[in-house]
Amino acid sequence: MIRYITILIVFFISLCLQSQSTKLDSLFNGIEESNKAMGSVSIFKDGTEVYHKSIGFSNLDSKTKADALTKYRIGSITKTFTATIIMQLIDEKKLNLNSNLSTYFREIENAEIITIEHLLYHRSGLHNVTNEDGFIKWISEPRTRKEMLEKFIKNGVNFEPNEKTAYSNTNYILLSYIAEDIDKKTFSEILSDRISNPIKLDRTIYGKVIKPSENEAVSYYQEDSEWKPITLETDLTGPMGAGSIVSTPRELNVFYDNLFSGNLVSKDALEQMKSVKENMGMGLSKLVFKGLEVYGHDGGIDGFRSMTAYIPSKNVSIAFSFNAANTSITPILISILETYFGDDPSLESKSKIALKSEDLEVYLGVYSGETFPAKVTFTKKGNTLFAQATGQPIFKLIASEKDSFTYDSMGIKFSFNLDEKAMVLNFGGKVHKLQKE
Repeated sequence: MIRYITILIVFFISLCLQSQSTKLDSLFNGIEESNKAMGSVSIFKDGTEVYHKSIGFSNLDSKTKADALTKYRIGSITKTFTATIIMQLIDEKKLNLNSNLSTYFREIENAEIITIEHLLYHRSGLHNVTNEDGFIKWISEPRTRKEMLEKFIKNGVNFEPNEKTAYSNTNYILLSYIAEDIDKKTFSEILSDRISNPIKLDRTIYGKVIKPSENEAVSYYQEDSEWKPITLETDLTGPMGAGSIVSTPRELNVFYDNLFSGNLVSKDALEQMKSVKENMGMGLSKLVFKGLEVYGHDGGIDGFRSMTAYIPSKNVSIAFSFNAANTSITPILISILETYFGDDPSLESKSKIALKSEDLEVYLGVYSGETFPAKVTFTKKGNTLFAQATGQPIFKLIASEKDSFTYDSMGIKFSFNLDEKAMVLNFGGKVHKLQKE
């Protein structure tokens, strides 16, 4: 009897996974057919891959299809690796979160009051080197540590340490230099010795010139509905710990699974990495999807766009990399989450206030504001209100209280002031006031 029940449970799980796979296939087939992206996606559950899909070509010239072994430049997802290495050094008592940058690079402005923690949290105030005019061309050539440091010194700071969070690649390039000085190895060797080799990541490496013959994807941009190769390629000697790693979605999931399982850093170190300030942790960012905490990082370099996300409460990790993308990648992550968790009854959200179709008329229209980069349009279907930001997918809202609606998948709240014909948008810890046009 027990054996029979076990077989039924396994069969039921198999059917659920099959249903998810079918829906996910439909999602990515749609992306491919509409010529929105080319690349690969992988999903892990409890440390095992439960879904993989590759769409499009890794190399259009040779008509080489992308597959599970195709390597992609992952851009800023590299920062999660760098933060992990730094936390390993802290676990080993070779470094301290309160250590000052001046111990290693005293010539940088404010080095005596910038700490390792400030660098990890993007709260150092150091100018983001990649924001410079002409940087894309400059970084396409090999760059030495000396050349990079000269730029950091010249650029100076934008604000005082710990004043606020402002994303800066400079922080993580410096962190990789510090790791090199402590371990007395190159960042490439550190990556291999501390992460890739211990958890058997065969295709996660410090990137060099792209070699299509070794199943490394070529990046593309779209022009007149056609993919054109990007010829100005970043030389990865410059980005270092901010964006130099090449990997596959499958191996990114292996890395994140090991990180959150406590196989790479101590429990305390992991909790510190997850602890967020203005939604930014140490090498991780955080969003809330239908009440689920989601940790991860996105990455963009040249034409490559990548994202990795881990949901601790479900032990699920999602990673995808595109070598061509004509769409924003955050909505794709949300679509994957919606599809994968769509049948999970514990995540269902229902309106707390019953509204009729005619009740929604007062909210309809287009809203815009100086601090928010897009216009938001509100429409209705039946007794449900929908919102859509410029260039983004339309999404269904839940009536949470009088004149307030939420989009639980992203933790977004819209509060209307009907007398002033205004709306307050609360998203990512920031508040924006928009006016009805």
